Amino acid sequence: MRRAAEVWPLRPTVRYARTLAEALRTETIGGIVMLLATMAALVWANVSIDSYEALRTAGFGPESLHLNLELYKWAQNGLLTIFFFVAGLEVKEEFVHGELANLRKAALPIIAAIAGMVVPALVYLAVSWGAEDASRGWAIPTATDIAFALAVLAVTASAMPAALRAFLLTCAVVDDLGAITIIALFYTDHLDVVMLLVGAALIALYGLLQRRGVRSLWAYLPLAVLAWYFVEVSGVHATVAGVALGLLTRVTTNAGEDSSPAERADHYVRPISAGFAVPVFAFLSAGVRLDGDSLSVIFSDRVVLGVMAGLVIGKFLGVFGGAWLAVRLGLARLSEELHWRDMAAVSALGGIGFTVSLLIGDLAFGADQERATAVTTGVLAASLAASMLAAVLLHVRVRKRRNGLDDV
Repeated sequence: MRRAAEVWPLRPTVRYARTLAEALRTETIGGIVMLLATMAALVWANVSIDSYEALRTAGFGPESLHLNLELYKWAQNGLLTIFFFVAGLEVKEEFVHGELANLRKAALPIIAAIAGMVVPALVYLAVSWGAEDASRGWAIPTATDIAFALAVLAVTASAMPAALRAFLLTCAVVDDLGAITIIALFYTDHLDVVMLLVGAALIALYGLLQRRGVRSLWAYLPLAVLAWYFVEVSGVHATVAGVALGLLTRVTTNAGEDSSPAERADHYVRPISAGFAVPVFAFLSAGVRLDGDSLSVIFSDRVVLGVMAGLVIGKFLGVFGGAWLAVRLGLARLSEELHWRDMAAVSALGGIGFTVSLLIGDLAFGADQERATAVTTGVLAASLAASMLAAVLLHVRVRKRRNGLDDV
């Protein structure tokens, strides 16, 4: 006998609802800070591109340890590791206490998120087909920037049901897991196996200490730094270490504990990630010229057009189509408090790529500075377009709900 599909969203536990509320609040504020950092970078770059480039490419760090990196590389490989550590905590929390604790019950956001990665990649490949080195950039439009997306949702549609924000956050968690997998598998150019094994051993030791209930910060901080270092010099992108450490952080509460290590880490690290690490990365990555020549390139390079189409069109079709398909196939049912027009509006938010899209763009085309700059401009333009489209759709939905016209 076939089991009935679960209505989504599920009833959250008190713990998960509290965690979700804190995450939404912090990421929303972080999105606003990141927007200000992006605007500052654009202003500086268009006033004096030479001084901006001099800042972002200034190198420092011990050469003997292979850590003499440019400033923007420190932001990519160092600060974004903090971001992905928080992403790892989110994934672990979702799998143990959240919507992903039962994969069958979480079919709606899981299928929507997976389709939201596959369809943009296909759209990108279709648009960029035949362009030189186009295949390296297929993953750029697969990512959604949760901080920006939540900020747009909070500013334009705070009156929408909380289930819609939970859907967006759950999709983003699956999206982050997919993104870090893609980076590890497809954007590792060289590999030092010995260094990677040492890094893996340190990460495993971190996990063992978590299981043993060790609580001292000074037991974990050196391990985390050393694990980051060995993964960094192994050739695998250092952010993989961040998400691995997050996934191994304990999310259950032992006797005598008021909160789990994951809750405590999230409480202290998430504000650093959202309020400092990601905005600094945005500031050092988003500074591009916006003159006529620069803007004309994004409409003449099929790689950039593919990125933009993948984000604005592919993400919408993927997320909305995946959710619709999950319901159509009987794998999930939509809650009565949500409507398909609500889902369409929030699906448009998936096109806000930014943080991870900029990271993958640099990993894909960093050796070709002209194209890398054009791709950055394309990601910014597409994220802006997706933000405006989503804001309009959400505004319409809020107004119809306010006027009692939900089915119109």
